Amino acid sequence: MAGHSKWANIKHRKAAQDAKKGKAFTKVAKELTVAAKIGGPDPEMNPRLRVALDKAKSANLPKDNVERAIKKGTGEGNDAIFEDVAYEGYGPGGVAILVKALTDNKNRTVSEVSSTMGKKGGNMGEPGCVAWIFENKGIIEVNKEGVNEEEFMDLVLEAGADDFIDEGDVFQVVTEPSDYFTVKGIIEEQEGVNMTFSEVSMKPKNTTPLSGSDLKKLFAITEALEDLDDVQEVFSNFEADEAAMAELDD
Repeated sequence: MAGHSKWANIKHRKAAQDAKKGKAFTKVAKELTVAAKIGGPDPEMNPRLRVALDKAKSANLPKDNVERAIKKGTGEGNDAIFEDVAYEGYGPGGVAILVKALTDNKNRTVSEVSSTMGKKGGNMGEPGCVAWIFENKGIIEVNKEGVNEEEFMDLVLEAGADDFIDEGDVFQVVTEPSDYFTVKGIIEEQEGVNMTFSEVSMKPKNTTPLSGSDLKKLFAITEALEDLDDVQEVFSNFEADEAAMAELDD
């Protein structure tokens, strides 16, 4: 998208809304607990926990909350058994929707997700119907100001990045999840480079253009789904220009 990063714009908007509703800390803490339960409390030996800690840092989750969540995962004060589940479907204009959740009751969660999508104008699909559209990738964005494009591109590609994209105001660096922290660490070491966004997330391989009422409807679906306690994240493959995104706040 010309003029700004669509990825960061969307994620920041969602994060702000999530924080306002008091959901952000709860969701990150649950992911920390599950990650520690599955792979242990050492992030160097547990990639999922390392990613969860990165998200906790981005969400400004207090250190005490982080430690408490990890301890729950290693057996201190937590009897709940959470499972990773994913649901797939479609929104307005045929846009793909992928829902990631952690649940201790799959029947409850699928019922809530299906009902929410239906009420807001979306449709649940069969397993596998849209998951193939998304890839798990590291996404890092830096402000272009004061950055030599050729030198910076050479730096990140040599460090292991898969792709380098000019997104208008920012450069977007795409990595495999296994290379994310290495590339991010090298970027953080560069003097004068301002990292504006970083996350391991689901990146769509192709996009569907949306605008106007369809775009507003998609965000209504997304926000309603993210409001569910069991839902961790919601991804979609829409494409929208800056003017269309601005209309969402009108």
